[in-house]
Amino acid sequence: MNKIWQGRLDGEELLYHRLFQRVKEETNYDAISTNDFVLHGFAVDEGVRRNKGRQGAKDAPCIIRKNMSNFPVVLPDFSLLDFGNITCEDGNLENTQNNLAKNVSKVLLKGGKSMVLGGGHEVTYAHYLGVKTAFPEQKIGIINIDAHFDNRQPEKGVGASSGTGFWQIAQEGEINSLHIGIQRNSNTLKLFDTAHQYGMKYILADELFFENLPSIYQRIDELMESVDYVYLTICMDVFNASIAPGVSASAYNGIPADTTFMHFYRHILKNQKLLALDVAEVNPLFDIQERTARLAACLVNEWFMI
Repeated sequence: MNKIWQGRLDGEELLYHRLFQRVKEETNYDAISTNDFVLHGFAVDEGVRRNKGRQGAKDAPCIIRKNMSNFPVVLPDFSLLDFGNITCEDGNLENTQNNLAKNVSKVLLKGGKSMVLGGGHEVTYAHYLGVKTAFPEQKIGIINIDAHFDNRQPEKGVGASSGTGFWQIAQEGEINSLHIGIQRNSNTLKLFDTAHQYGMKYILADELFFENLPSIYQRIDELMESVDYVYLTICMDVFNASIAPGVSASAYNGIPADTTFMHFYRHILKNQKLLALDVAEVNPLFDIQERTARLAACLVNEWFMI
């Protein structure tokens, strides 16, 4: 992993520091302190395979790390612990999801902030399960920035996939979610109907324009105020294919990572209830000049600067 965390060395004083100088590779969860950022790679795309998507996302975590390495550190007390990658070599996705959930739970109970680099969007159920395991009596809110609802019922004989996460979460009980960037041409009427049945709130991609920011803020705040903790998940296929070509399911009409997006994205990151974040479905096999991995790295780094 040391070969991945490399960057420009301007000096050893704190004012010169970049992320690669502040990362500590770790295996002991007792080493976590309150407000440490704690990173896991979810090097898995078994759920993408089951969902008939383009495989390759399992190779993304280390490439995203590489693109994170050279960012400057802006907060003096910043700390990032990297616990390496979780893999799924035997095809047992359910067991792999449980493994990540257990680790995430350990992080949160130690007061750390959980960050996961996917991997397929099957990471959603695993990451959520980790938050819920740590805080079983608390109300967990989920913000999903995605073109898709991912609330498909698992196929018989196939099981969970990258498209079933929110259906799985709904089976655990009440679901408190807001889905931002939903595309009409990426979700069947059945998926919209399922979202309505489970009370899944959403903001269409068509609604994400600058003049509508007050309404977007309001809907984000309504969710934040109604829950105890928040988990944010970002599927990179929400973005336009020109800026995020390397994904499992590209979208020619995806949203831009423009001023409007950054305004409401940073608004989410600033909320003190946010304690878990992941990026999913970066697929290096289809990426161009690592554009998608760079964008994912930038989105992760935004949380480090709040």
